Amino acid sequence: MPKRKHFLSALAMSLGAMAIAGPALAGKMTMHRDPNCGCCLAWAKSIKADLGRDVHVLNEPNMPALKGRLAVPAKLASCHTAVIDGYIVEGHVPAADIARLLAAKPKQVRGLAVPGMPLGSPGMEAGGTAAPYNVIAFGVGTTMIFARHN
Repeated sequence: MPKRKHFLSALAMSLGAMAIAGPALAGKMTMHRDPNCGCCLAWAKSIKADLGRDVHVLNEPNMPALKGRLAVPAKLASCHTAVIDGYIVEGHVPAADIARLLAAKPKQVRGLAVPGMPLGSPGMEAGGTAAPYNVIAFGVGTTMIFARHN
């Protein structure tokens, strides 16, 4: 009976992760973006180049509703929301930080976020000008700094 409980628990967790990911497939990232925002496509291009993952881009006319369904904390919101391997990536998170998350696979983390649209973050490059920003890891009711970029 204990094996059955473990199997059912693992199955439930897997199905939960698939529900969060929606159409995202393992190894592939799905990015939801406001159709009027151009920087999102630049970020997707950087992810493809630096992470080596294909990015399936979906134009989403109601980003607030999508962020609500995925439980992205409002204070961490940005212009696009992506899902990869069951994790949420909110905003202009660098590929190296996503790779670190995917390698570590922390159970308590639901995703990473770069709130707003900081100058110099991937997709927001502007002639060498950059502002410092943090990548925030978030879970259920918790946040912490995952990486700092200067």
